[in-house]
Formats: sequence, structure tokens, C-alpha cells
Amino acid sequence: MPPSSSPAASILKSAKPAVDTTAATTTAGKKRKMEEMDLSSSPPSSPVSDAGSRDGPAPKKRARVQFESDVEMRHLPTAADGDENEKSAAVVREEVRRAIQRHVSGTDSEAYDRIKEIFSIDPKKAEEDGSYDVPTHTTLKRHLMGLLSNVAMLDRNCLGLVNAVLGSEWLGRDESYVKLFVRFLGNLAAAQGGYLRSVLKMLVGYFGEVPKGTGKLPGYPPVRNSEIYARTHMALRYVMQLIPAGSGTLSPILSGQFPFDTDSAKANVAYTRNLIKIIEYAPELQSDILALITEKLVKIDVQIQVDMEDFEDEVGEDLLEELSRPVDPTGTEDEDESDSESVASDDESVDAETRRLKVVRDNIRKLDSMIDTLFEFYAPPFTSGTLDEKENALDLLLSHFQSIILPTYRSRHSQFLLFHFSQSSPILVDRFAATCIQIIFSKVQPAIIRQSAAAYLASFVARGAHVSSEVVRDVFDLLGSHLNNLRIEYEATCRGPDLRRYGPFYSTAQALLYIFCFRWRDLTTAAAEEGGVANDEDLDPEDVTFPPSIKELLHRAIYSKLNPLKVCSPAIVSEFARIAHHLRFLYVFPLLETNKRLRVSSFRSLTALSDPRFSQVERESRAGDDGGYQLDAYFPFDPYQLPRSRRWLEGDYVEWRGIPGVDDRDDDDSDSAVEDEEEEEEDGDEEPTASDEE
Repeated sequence: MPPSSSPAASILKSAKPAVDTTAATTTAGKKRKMEEMDLSSSPPSSPVSDAGSRDGPAPKKRARVQFESDVEMRHLPTAADGDENEKSAAVVREEVRRAIQRHVSGTDSEAYDRIKEIFSIDPKKAEEDGSYDVPTHTTLKRHLMGLLSNVAMLDRNCLGLVNAVLGSEWLGRDESYVKLFVRFLGNLAAAQGGYLRSVLKMLVGYFGEVPKGTGKLPGYPPVRNSEIYARTHMALRYVMQLIPAGSGTLSPILSGQFPFDTDSAKANVAYTRNLIKIIEYAPELQSDILALITEKLVKIDVQIQVDMEDFEDEVGEDLLEELSRPVDPTGTEDEDESDSESVASDDESVDAETRRLKVVRDNIRKLDSMIDTLFEFYAPPFTSGTLDEKENALDLLLSHFQSIILPTYRSRHSQFLLFHFSQSSPILVDRFAATCIQIIFSKVQPAIIRQSAAAYLASFVARGAHVSSEVVRDVFDLLGSHLNNLRIEYEATCRGPDLRRYGPFYSTAQALLYIFCFRWRDLTTAAAEEGGVANDEDLDPEDVTFPPSIKELLHRAIYSKLNPLKVCSPAIVSEFARIAHHLRFLYVFPLLETNKRLRVSSFRSLTALSDPRFSQVERESRAGDDGGYQLDAYFPFDPYQLPRSRRWLEGDYVEWRGIPGVDDRDDDDSDSAVEDEEEEEEDGDEEPTASDEE
């Protein structure tokens, strides 16, 4: 602006033509424009004496438009300046097309690399560093639209660009960008099938614990973890709808992305819940997903049992009391607590036992919240579904029971899903019992599986509050007939008790003893004829009678050469002996005394029917130094202790009910028996043995 020009006059003369010249397109318009220019130029050229006009004093008018000397002048960019923010979507789309085309043809990759850089920049780090510009929202969105329009060109030659887009921050942006990104994912996977796995893996990666900082971008409101999960599911649902066959690719990805055993409880619980959510829009994956969760549950469950053996019983009880607070997978729990735990875990001064306690505590919380999620998922069909829906749900549980839970020794809590839901109706009770019986009787099943099925059936019948007296008697009769057949089969060649050779016989015998201890009231003659005993507190033992078949069956088995009371768990044998004696059913104490002086040498043949990994504990015999094999007192439905999920089992459980007068009276007998047992250790060299060398 020339210094001699009047500021007010020059601004008015330059501003008006700029507007009117653009509007004029005809000759008549040009004439009107010239007239207006003459009108606009007259007021500033008027003398200063015009201050008394209706428009007010002239100096005030000039002051409103006059530049001050200290005002900073800036140049505003226009489309002609080449700023990408102002480029139209059509221009960007064409630039993207040309960049991809030149890159694929090998001509020039400079523009292609610039586009890749746009999506590679981390906005959070860029803001911290300040060393390079962050692409604006408009730039990012229009380039993504350009990629969407040219998605058919993104073949394997564009792998770097596609990976940059998939790895970009999209979950923390506004809803319009998220929807555009989801459309891009779906179209990319549909048009270029080679990228399907990468798309699915990227989405599944957000189903665990959300990485710190996700959903928090400069210039955008923070997005909560729950919304991040919802957006991820929206994207995965869209992709699965476009590509129904993609479930075959998704299933192994879900398995491979499951959090590791060393990951936090929050990560495991969040991933479990998100897997359950997938079933809503990909029902064909229901069986695979539930089997995957069950496998992880069993693995964590077994590890807890192994770790708990290293602690005292009091420590285990205290752990369970501490863990009554559920895990919050959405990330809203107290961060100070998690930070303090991580500091404690890194502190070298923390002793090894404290670190082990922390690991066990975290695993218990994982297991409790994960199994509680499964209870919630399975509940609707059993509570409000039709009979067909209930049976279909139970079939799914039974299939996972037979393939995952049953073969796993030391599973402690995972099986309670079956315990609870199979008691939903008498039909389902029969279904579960029949499944176990079928496995026990099967000749094609390994002996280890048959032994496990016997333990599950006995524990279910003994502990199930909704298992009727009739079912108890039917199961007892079936197991009794099976035991008698095994006795006849084995006794001809038996030289003494041997768990390795006659494992199925001993597991069946222990199942019968266990059922008798818990449900003897349902086995009485009165229960069979009149539907049960109303009150057994005032029951006279002389009034209790049992069908002759039960007494004869157990008598033959107990006093056979197989000698099950020597091999079955001492705790169960002792309780059975006390109850049977009090009820005048059987008197086996003399046999127990004889067994104390009996030393067992197990057969070690290649045809052993048992597996030391299951239901066997090698103990030092009281009679000497030889290793005596006895059945472990493993019954899968022993009291459930997880603090949160045990709410599902209220009313399902038969608690132990001792016989009034038996426990008090027999305490002295038990003490004296222990004393006798200790005295006999000193005379072990003179005790008889039962072995295959006899």
C-alpha cells in the first residue's frame, strides 16, 4: 500500500471492486458496477467539513477501518496456495488414485509415501515432540475417502500403505470418521481377500485390556473403554456381515489373541466378555468361543490348585476373603491400586512368597470373574427357554465337559457350570447322570476317563440338592451292578489289592462309598417305600433298614480279594465305617485293623489300567517304606469357594450332615485308632505283605 494513499480510501476502493467484479458477467452489469464505484468513492473524497452529516463525524468513520501500526499482518491461505486442507474431496481422491497407480507401476512412489506418512504419524507423539505437523482431521478424512474410492487398487503391492491405515489411531476420533473407517475396513476385506486376516487381527487386538492412551487424542473428547469396545464390535460386525465365510478365519485369531497366563485379570475378563459379545452377530462361532473360554478356565483353575498346595489352609481362606470385589474390565477401577501393585511386583525387596501370593490372588480373580460371565451367558435358556433350548444348551455344556473338563485332573471350579444347570429340571439331571454312566461302562474309553467319570457321577449324586431320591437309588443300583461285574471279572486272577491293575473296580467302589456317606437316607427301605425319612434327628438306628441287595453287594466287594478298603481314600473309608457301624449296616473295623498291617506292592505291568497323573497319590505306607498306591479323595463337586460366582449355586448344594451322636461318640475311637497306627509303625518289619510274589 503506497504511503501517500489515504488508508480509508484505498481499502474501500480495493474491497468493492473485488466483490463487484466477481458478480458482473454482462455489459449491463459492468455499467452498474462503474456507477457503484463512483458512488463508493465519493464519501472518502468529501472534505472534512462534512462531519455534520447524518453519518456522523468523519474522523470516527476513518478510525474504524484504519490500520494501527502495531497490528500483525497475516496471509490467509487459499486453494491457489496449495494447502491440502482446502483441497476438495474430488481432488484428493484423484491424487490418491494417481499415487497408487504410479507406485504399483513402479514409476514414482513419492506421492504414495506421503499418503502413507499421513496415516503413520502418531498424533500424541507428534504433539509432544512438535517436530513435525500433524495432519488435520479434514486431511485424514479426505485421504481415507480417497482410499475407499480406490480400494480395488490396493493389492499386495500396497501392503505398507494398508498396514499404516490399519495401525492408525481411529478409535479416538469423532463418530463420522469412525464410521468411514469401518466402511473402509469392510470394503478392503471384501475387495482384497488377502487383507481379511490383518483386518480381523487388528480388531480382535482391542478386545483385551485397552492400551493406555487409546481413545485420547489431541483435539477430541476422550473416548471411554466401553465405547472403544462398542466401536470395535461395530467394525467386526460389519466385516462379518459382508464376508460370512470370514468366521473360519476369525476363529483361530480369537484363540491366538487370548491374553497370556501372565496377563492381568482385567485383560482376561475383558477379552472373555468381548468373546461372548461376538456370539450375538456370529452365532456360528458359539461352540468354538465357549470351548476356548472353557479351556482357559480349566487351565487357570488347575494352576490355582497347584499353587494353593504351597500355602497353608489359613492362607488360602484369607485369599478368598480378600477377593470378594469383582474385576472391572472397562478400566474404571481405582488406578492407584493397580499402580501400587505394579510397584510392589517390581520391588526387589518383596520376598518370593509375597510375589507368589500376588500371582495366586490375580488368578483367582480371573477365574471367578470369567466363570461368572459364563454363568450369565448360559442362564437365559435354562431359566426361561423351552425344553429344546435347555437341552441344546446342555448338549453344548456336555460336549465341552467330555472333551475338556473330564480329561483334566484337578479341575476345581469349571465343572460347576454343569452342576448348576443340569439341575434345572429332572430331565437334565437324568441327562448328565446318563452321560457319566455311559462313559463308565464304555469299553472303548481309557481307564483314566472312566475313573474320572465315576468320580463326577458320585459327586454329582451326593452333592446335588435337586437330585431326587429315586435318581440316587437308580445310580447306586447301576454302579453296584457294574462293581459286581468287575469283581467277578478280576477276582479270579487277583492276588491282592492293586490299583494299577484293577483301577476301574476301585474307582467304582469309592463312588459307592461316597454316595452312601452323603445319601444313605435315600437308600433306606423307608425312603424307597414312603418317599424318604421326614426327620432323622430322633431316628433310632434300629429302625433304619436297607434293602438286602445293597448290603449283599457291598459285603461281597469289601471282603473280596480286591480289598477296596485298602485302596480307597482313607478319609472316605473311615467315614463309611463309622456310619455303617452306627446304622448296624456293616461292621468293617476288624478289616481296617488288618489292612493297617498289610503292605501293598503294586503290579508294574505294561497293561496297567490306571494313570498316576489322575486319582493316585503315592504315599509312604504306615507299615513300612514301600510305596502304597491309594485313590485320591478327589470329588469334583466339593464345596465351591469362589467369592463372586458362588451366588449362582445357592440352593444347589447338599451340605454335609453328620448323624447325631456319631461324631461325638466316635472322636475317642478315632484318636485311639491313630495311636494304634503310630505304634504299629515300629513293628513294620513283622507285618504281612500282599504282593504278586505271594
